[in-house]
Amino acid sequence: MKNKNVGFLIIGMAIILLLIIFIFNNGMTNIVNESCSHGPSCSMYGTIKTQTYFSLVLAGLIFIIGIFLVFSKENERLIIKKIKPYGEIKPKKFNESSLKDLKSEEKDIMNMILENNGSMFQSDIVDKSGFSKVKITRILDKLEGKGFIERRRRGMTNVIILKK
Repeated sequence: MKNKNVGFLIIGMAIILLLIIFIFNNGMTNIVNESCSHGPSCSMYGTIKTQTYFSLVLAGLIFIIGIFLVFSKENERLIIKKIKPYGEIKPKKFNESSLKDLKSEEKDIMNMILENNGSMFQSDIVDKSGFSKVKITRILDKLEGKGFIERRRRGMTNVIILKK
């Protein structure tokens, strides 16, 4: 459920709780008036006030929580699309003759991506290769320019996908 809907639900529950408190308070006052022979000096009169104030404070806190949820910002949801596995990529494009014009570092990155079913996070490439972020970015720029890979933004990193 969305925060706004939950907030309205909690506000409704707080209002129902307030109604129950006032009905209960009215009923208890009638019972005490009829059954207590001591009059206003009876100890039950004080407990009704204390219970009522405590219940009102509790209902007020619940109401405030509901208001907070109604006006709070919704959480952003990260949507991750399924990445096509290596089996759907045409392997003819990535044979030795097509990779022979690549530099050794580019070949290493291509082999790393191929070993990971044709897709990898850019941050994982940086971690596994030992190269700096800048160097990986430049290598990926070259591979993307040559049509071997495609970069897709995912949160704070990119997903590197072999092109079909």
